[in-house]
Amino acid sequence: MSDARQWTRRGMLGATAATLAAGVLPRSARAATTLRWATVLPTNHPGVAMMERVAKQVREQTGGSVEIQTFPAGQLGSSRDLIEAASGGAVQIVDEGAAQFGQFVPQFSILEAPYIWRDDKQIRRVLSSSLVDDMNAALVAKRSMRVVGSTYYGKRHVTSGSKAINTVDDIKGFKLRIPEVDTFRAMAEAWGARPTPLNIGELYLALSQGAVDGQENPLPTIQSNKFFEVQKYLVLTGHIITPRLIVVNESTWQALTAKERQVLKSSIDANGQMQDSEILAQEATLVDTFKAGGMNVIQPDVESFRKPVLASLPAKFESKWGKGLWEKIASA
Repeated sequence: MSDARQWTRRGMLGATAATLAAGVLPRSARAATTLRWATVLPTNHPGVAMMERVAKQVREQTGGSVEIQTFPAGQLGSSRDLIEAASGGAVQIVDEGAAQFGQFVPQFSILEAPYIWRDDKQIRRVLSSSLVDDMNAALVAKRSMRVVGSTYYGKRHVTSGSKAINTVDDIKGFKLRIPEVDTFRAMAEAWGARPTPLNIGELYLALSQGAVDGQENPLPTIQSNKFFEVQKYLVLTGHIITPRLIVVNESTWQALTAKERQVLKSSIDANGQMQDSEILAQEATLVDTFKAGGMNVIQPDVESFRKPVLASLPAKFESKWGKGLWEKIASA
């Protein structure tokens, strides 16, 4: 393991000023640029394999002028920690669910809103369109981060440790782990559940001890985090499709040469599409895998989950997102 991988989070944050100072030196006055890419995804997730491919490709195509070190599995902190670190420059690249960036630019949370997406193709169309340009410009201006790519994280479903859930009435009072995101909380409350924000790194233990009744995530995430080991029911709610954004610290981005930026972005785009294909392939088979492993798979009354959310959530967040943005995205 390299010295860089042995950093503590305190050491990482303490290096921010030095990192930024190095980032603005002329290319001729410094050695190869090292970019730290951190994620909470576990090492066996397709997104981490993508990171490793990008690192290899960027190193080769820049002739070694840019080196990417990868830090998966929350080694450098929680989702919120890593976004803050990318904003400050202590890490240079981070990937997270789109709604996590809503804490800085509220419009971002619409990109991970329940029942707004039909499929991964619609997500790709919107994220490559001018609809998100203003969001990105605001993220650069407010928090010194820039979106340079995105991936398909998957369609989210509920799991339960001990209770069968067939309709939204069955989830009332259910302690549902959610990310620390206001739209997820509003969705759970519309269902009548008890939203319980929790870092994903703590979730397996919380499920195994019954601290929460269940959780919601895409099938590949349930697989890679082994939540199926401590959950009895898989409930195919399909309530959210998550795009995951890849974000670079703005000072770091500006310090790269035009060629280095092009190589980094092209590599993220190409390998991101490969990752998307892998996620889709896993989604096509994992229901059967979980069923064969002993989980009870439930096809619930999906409309009973959709109706209370759509009756309240879009109107509740319209002032944050901007009037008409929901309709533009939903019809794209």
